[in-house]
This record gives sequence, structure tokens and C-alpha cells, in this order.
Amino acid sequence: MTSLAYAALWVFVFAVPWENIVLIPGIGTIGRLMGMVAVGFALLAALISGRLRRPGPFLVAAVLFVIWAGIGVFRAADEGRAVEKFGTYFQLLLVLWMIWELASTFGRQHGLLLAYVLGAYVSAINTIMAYRSLLGTSARRFTATNFDPNDLGMTLALALPMAWYLGMTHRQPIMRWVCRAYIPIGLVAIGLTGSRGALLASIVALLIVPLSMTQLSPGRIVGGIFLIFVSGAAAVSFIPATSWERFGTTRREVVDGSGNVNSRLVVWRRGLGAFSRKPIVGYGTSGFNWTVRSQAHNSYLAVLVEQGIIGFAMYMGMFIAVFIQIMRMPTMERRFALVLLATLAVAMLPLGWDDRKPVWVIPALLAAFAATLTSRTAGSPQPIPQRLPRKPAMPIARQPAVS
Repeated sequence: MTSLAYAALWVFVFAVPWENIVLIPGIGTIGRLMGMVAVGFALLAALISGRLRRPGPFLVAAVLFVIWAGIGVFRAADEGRAVEKFGTYFQLLLVLWMIWELASTFGRQHGLLLAYVLGAYVSAINTIMAYRSLLGTSARRFTATNFDPNDLGMTLALALPMAWYLGMTHRQPIMRWVCRAYIPIGLVAIGLTGSRGALLASIVALLIVPLSMTQLSPGRIVGGIFLIFVSGAAAVSFIPATSWERFGTTRREVVDGSGNVNSRLVVWRRGLGAFSRKPIVGYGTSGFNWTVRSQAHNSYLAVLVEQGIIGFAMYMGMFIAVFIQIMRMPTMERRFALVLLATLAVAMLPLGWDDRKPVWVIPALLAAFAATLTSRTAGSPQPIPQRLPRKPAMPIARQPAVS
């Protein structure tokens, strides 16, 4: 039953990067449906086995935050939205528990990383197909079906360090090449979205390339350099000029006071003003939209305004706990995990992603990954020192009996 539950979890993680493409009436995204199925199998597996893993610091911090968010429902002005958002937090908490409970081995954690990369393939290819179908029209930004360009760009950027790491370390050669091929395809799709935030997140994600070079064999270093050249050539060849023009407008929008960047700065100023009036406990779950009359466009500010300093400390405690665990990992895995966590941190800056699946799934994966590697390192047997052979004892001359 545990294997079946893990398979359902794998399908759920696979669906996360492309869940908006398939919408199910009465339920929502395909990711939500797969999550419900996975939770059902996980609970059944736990009941049959009668055993639960001891929760790690990350999971404890997540439980405390969700409890605080539940209390925040009673402080919210819009109770309906507050209950809905708390329900999302609770469902995401179950996802964290599933990953911690079911992905307890190195192989299963690799499997879930691979599931996310394969899911990102679906959205990336769908985006490229949308670009081809709209080629020659007035469209300037292209996305997978039912996706916001910024959300999609960030989702695809998160898969870049995973694809590079698996492309260099996966045991199966075919899967290594499948993961490597995502780098150029993902970069082209990110460019088609025209998301400036995703471009910045991609730059952070690609830091895994130079940081991992010292840990690779000479052959894989050559292959990695070739892959980067291919990815750069693909980006230059296939990303349209409209996207490059958009990427170059960030500074002008901020300086001239026009465009999306400046409008977000206005929202952030309003959010900080609202926070200063209720800094300790905040305005309650889902209170940002009601207070500021706008989307947050910043995950950290959204939590700060809604849950106050107390809830924000609990929320950030999840990421701090993961960071502490990561620092105990072996060099290659530590660098990969730090880059992935940094990419996620950047992705949360321009988007209200505090209750989105990638923000909870990825730290949970890293926490499980770190716990496995740390315990393996701590429990590895120490080499037994070689002992010199004992010299044979000198025979004792037998004394003749005295008569």
C-alpha cells in the first residue's frame, strides 16, 4: 500500500507544473484532484502500517503556521475568503506530511524531483506550441493554457536546477539526457512568457552550473559546457524580439514611474502602511486583499500583513529549518539545494505565492532529502583500523621433572 501511495504522490508532483492546463468541473485543477487521491492513499497506508515518521523541524513549523492561520480566520473581515485560504493551507500541510512520510529514501526523493521536471516539460512544450499557433499575430507574451505568464515562468524556472542536478547525478543514462534536454526547452519557454521576474529567477537557478562544476568528472564537465552553449543558442534563436524588448524595460519602468513594476511598488507601499497599523497579529487570513484592495504581488508581504510578525516568524521558520538542514548535506547536494531554495525565494518576491503548491512542495522535498542524507552520513560505519598481527608466543621450554 505504501508503494501505491507513493505512486499517487509522484503523479501529484508531476501534475503541479501543468495543473492549470486541465480543469475539472466542480473540482478545479488536475493537481487538486491528484492531491486528493494521493492524500487518500497516504492516509490508508498509514492506517494499515500503524506507523508514522517522527516529524522534522520543517513540518513542525508548518503545523504551527497553519494553526495560526486558522486562528486568523476569526480576525478576518472577509470570512468566506479566509476559510477558503485556510483550507488551502491545510491541504498543503497534508502534502508536506505525505512527502515526509512516503519519500523517506534517496531513490524516492530523486523520483519526485524527476516528476517535477517531467511536469515542467508539459507546460514548456504547451507554451512553445501556443507560440507557434499565435506566430504572426499581435500577441507579445505566450503561455501554456490557463496560465498567467509570470506564474508559468517562475514554475518553469524552478525546474532548471532540478534538471541540471538530475542530469549530472541520475543513475540511468536515458533519464540524465531527458533532464539535460529540459534546460534549453525550459529557457526558451521562459523567454516566451516575457516574465522579467522569471528571467531573474532563471539567472539564480543557473548558478547551479558553475557551483557544481568542481564536483563533476571531466567528461561531464565537457558535456555540461556543451549543454550551456546549446541552451544559449536556442534562447537567442527562438525567443522573439518582443520578449527581449520587454526584458530590457525593467529599469525604465521603475525610473519613469510607469508599467507593472511601478504599480507593484505602489501596492507594496500600501501593504507596509497597513502592516504598521497591525504589526503583531495582522489582519487575519486572506486579509491583504481586503485591506489593500489589491493582490499582494509579494509572498512575504502578504504573510506579514495577514498574519503579523507572529505568523510571519512561523512561516519563515519553515524555510529557516530547511536551510539549517541543507547546510549539513554533502557538497554537491548542498549546493544544489541552496540554489533551488534561492530560486524559490526570488520567485516569491514579485508573486503572491504564499499558498501555492511549489512553495510548499519544494521545501518539503529538500527537507526530506536533507534528512535522508544527513542520517546516512551520521550513520555510516567508521573504517575499522587495521591491526598488526600478533607475534606468536615463544614456546616455553619444558623443564625436566625432578626425581
